[in-house]
Amino acid sequence: RERYFMAMKRFCRFLADEYGLQKLANINSKHLTSYILWMQEKEISASTIKTDLAAIRFFHDKISNPKYALPTNTELGVELEQRRFGDTDRTWSTAEFKRMLGKALNRDDYILALYLARYAGLRIHECFRIDTAIARKAIQEQAITIKGKGGKVRCLPVNQQIMSALGKCLHATKPGSKLLVPDDVPTDKAIHHLQQFILRNRDAVQDLDSDRPLTFHGLRHTYAAEKYRQLIADGVSELDAHLAVSKLLGHERADVTNIYLASVKQKGVGSV
Repeated sequence: RERYFMAMKRFCRFLADEYGLQKLANINSKHLTSYILWMQEKEISASTIKTDLAAIRFFHDKISNPKYALPTNTELGVELEQRRFGDTDRTWSTAEFKRMLGKALNRDDYILALYLARYAGLRIHECFRIDTAIARKAIQEQAITIKGKGGKVRCLPVNQQIMSALGKCLHATKPGSKLLVPDDVPTDKAIHHLQQFILRNRDAVQDLDSDRPLTFHGLRHTYAAEKYRQLIADGVSELDAHLAVSKLLGHERADVTNIYLASVKQKGVGSV
């Protein structure tokens, strides 16, 4: 009960800060989805998120005459997969990535987001923060400056694929607007649409012999594993390679970076 109480207290604080909500009877699916995305941005484990959702539903059941029925986790349509520290390979194969790009053929915004995660290691929320000013500067400098978790700012080189996709989206976006968020769509809903796109198509693009969970966040794992292997191949020590990848990802804790390098450890390319 104490654990549930603390979870509900966090949720109430979030509702007050983000929505100014005054009546718990008015909680709906929008609030739950937004809260999940907020926790995922902070990289809170999936098991903790699920417990918090259970707590919210527990207290919601105690409310007299709630205005809305809360959807189940499945109905929310947000990725809530179990997170295991350092033992789950979440990387995408090159073929899987190309097939997903094929599914997004007519969506320049989705292609840009996929490129940013795969080739620059951006979090999904970081992708959706990019506006025309950030994009224009990235094209000029061939590097993108992003403010990530905890307000940390990092500068990441961008390849030709990202440069080209940025140019296309920049051309289609009016000055001052976000590249991946239409002016009439909330950011959390735009993020949700991309996640749903991946959920709808991942079975079709996954390698036949693979049981790896394909998620947008898995592209960050792919980026991290590739960078680590490249550094090791260039003669960088395992420790220095680990620290370099941690910096690129915007992390400081070694145990968190180890999660991203699970595929490297499984394949025996340097011990971390």
